[in-house]
Amino acid sequence: MKESLCIPGELLEQLRQGSPCFYQNTKRRTLGSAKPLLPVGLEEIQDAEARLRRFAPLLRQLFPETAESQGIIESPLTPIPEMASRLGREGESVAGRLLLKRDDLLPIAGSVKARGGVYEVLRHTEELAVMSARLRTMESYAVLRKEREMFSEHTISVGSTGNLGISIGIMSAALGYRAVVHMSADARQWKKDLLRSHGVTVVEYEGDYTSAVARGRETAKGDPRHYFVDDENSVQLFLGYGVAALRLRRQLQQMNIPVDETHPLLVAIPCGVGGAPGGITFGLRQVFGDHVHCFFVEPTEAPCMLLGMATGLHQNISVQDIGLSGRTIADGLAVGRPSGFVGKIMEPLADGFLTVTDEGLLNYVKCLYESCGILVESSAAAGFALSRVLSEGQWACPHMENATTVVWATGGGLMPEEIRQELLKSIGH
Repeated sequence: MKESLCIPGELLEQLRQGSPCFYQNTKRRTLGSAKPLLPVGLEEIQDAEARLRRFAPLLRQLFPETAESQGIIESPLTPIPEMASRLGREGESVAGRLLLKRDDLLPIAGSVKARGGVYEVLRHTEELAVMSARLRTMESYAVLRKEREMFSEHTISVGSTGNLGISIGIMSAALGYRAVVHMSADARQWKKDLLRSHGVTVVEYEGDYTSAVARGRETAKGDPRHYFVDDENSVQLFLGYGVAALRLRRQLQQMNIPVDETHPLLVAIPCGVGGAPGGITFGLRQVFGDHVHCFFVEPTEAPCMLLGMATGLHQNISVQDIGLSGRTIADGLAVGRPSGFVGKIMEPLADGFLTVTDEGLLNYVKCLYESCGILVESSAAAGFALSRVLSEGQWACPHMENATTVVWATGGGLMPEEIRQELLKSIGH
């Protein structure tokens, strides 16, 4: 255990006791002063979106569920005033209008991981196809459906607690790759079963997420035909997640919802290792500048990003170092050590980091289901915990009365019926 941590004693004690807490990022900067510190920018996110559009004809063929969206992987942005009212009755408040970003409905993976995971697989596929002259200028990417034999000579692997593995595994297998997912002990059995039903090899470990990633990374080392998607350090995953910001801007414009100096945007995103919320936050700050405020929400037993940010140690500290277990019902958020790559980029960009108990997660799942009829997995309800921070006055910004609050529902769309019934039973339904 690290005894001389550079972190306020009261916050450290709250973390150790597993109490819900909030850490405001004092290193946040204006976008203008932050840009020189960032490794990529808006241009790279726009390039990622253009690549996804090039692949849209192929995705439409491989996944019929994307036909209506013409092969574009996107989710609805849904007003949920009933949930805002329910939170008010629970003694918690939201800032202004409350919207739910339904990434639990994203096609292919049923979670936010469909953005970054699918994107990284497609980018690697484009590189292979171009290098092997299987893809020519101006040719439709749909022709790559005929190249399964070539892709079958290559392996794509990833370490995951579940949702990223589903995204990488299903996309890779659909193209013909040998797909391997290294899964930690926290992963749910149904997610392993789903992957295997798609022909994905699942390697199980008794250890946590960090050890599964490390083992997966090691198995790919030295093999030029083995591509490892490194959730802790991947720029491509990061950019894939960042595309969400461009899509969100269009959705807000279509709903005539302004984001400017007098109409702030607040966004709360569940956080595991940090890749998805980090990429989304990066994109949002590029698109909306200083008018957007982003918050990462983690389980009280696995607050790895908060701990890394508050101490400045990033990947060099784990929740186990302060006596926490890292175990939570939110399997997608059961991560003990954060991504240092993401944490350092978030220092000038993110506004705050907060934690929520497992009991709190289930309560938010229940409130959302009872008020709106929407059922998401436990981890996907974490963003609603921002309402507690706001109602307790732990964070505020000017013009809060004109704000729009977006809670990111990160997963649950592919839950089998028996798992849905288990979840409903756990919330008293």
